[in-house]
Amino acid sequence: MNHLGHTRSGRKHDHLLQTPDTFVRAPLPGMTHATAIVHCGPALGAKFIEYTAEFESGGILGPAQAQRFAYVIEGVAAIDVDGTQQEMPPGTFAYLPQACEHRISAKTEARIALIEKPYTPLPNLASPTPIVSHESSIPSQTLLHDDALQVRSLLPDDTTFDFAVNVLTYQPGASLPTVEIHVMEHGLLMLEGEGIYRLGDCWYPVWAGDFIWMRAFCPQWFGALGKVPAKYLIYKDWNRSPLS
Repeated sequence: MNHLGHTRSGRKHDHLLQTPDTFVRAPLPGMTHATAIVHCGPALGAKFIEYTAEFESGGILGPAQAQRFAYVIEGVAAIDVDGTQQEMPPGTFAYLPQACEHRISAKTEARIALIEKPYTPLPNLASPTPIVSHESSIPSQTLLHDDALQVRSLLPDDTTFDFAVNVLTYQPGASLPTVEIHVMEHGLLMLEGEGIYRLGDCWYPVWAGDFIWMRAFCPQWFGALGKVPAKYLIYKDWNRSPLS
């Protein structure tokens, strides 16, 4: 409900917080029985596109013009790559290289987070190959020597990949030990729990369903609140020169 124009959403030159009360849905080319909430893209200043696709049962996602990463948030989907179909329950993710023929469809009502980015090749280096896996198959690692912070790196630490996607989990009360300021751009989707995010000089309460975009060198910090762990999916450009 809109209370006289109030929202937690906010946009500054170096960041965006987009909360569900401000989401606007519109289909993207090729979608059938599905719609999209576009969170960021070139119109915002981002060098990648991130959106949430919402499917009716039987819905189909359109083709990608760039490499694509998909993460199933709710429901059950299916992916067909090179004639092989795999079921995608929640927590399943897929990486599809640029120009990789594939088909993503919904077996039930479903929500899928999508990231798309033009591929930046390196000389004499082959392009990545498709991946379909589940986050539970990725070992959880302690982040910054704090057992209350755990990270799963969903894509291999391999220079063929020009971006990374991680799942971070914070126990209640856990926080980043420092304010980070770095050259990587971020897209972040809150999956579970709640907390406080510092972006630039602003402090925002955030919880499951919120999206955050951070420009390079945006000061950033997060602390988890509440009684359950906070968990988010985060994108960053990686393995490429800042001059790329």
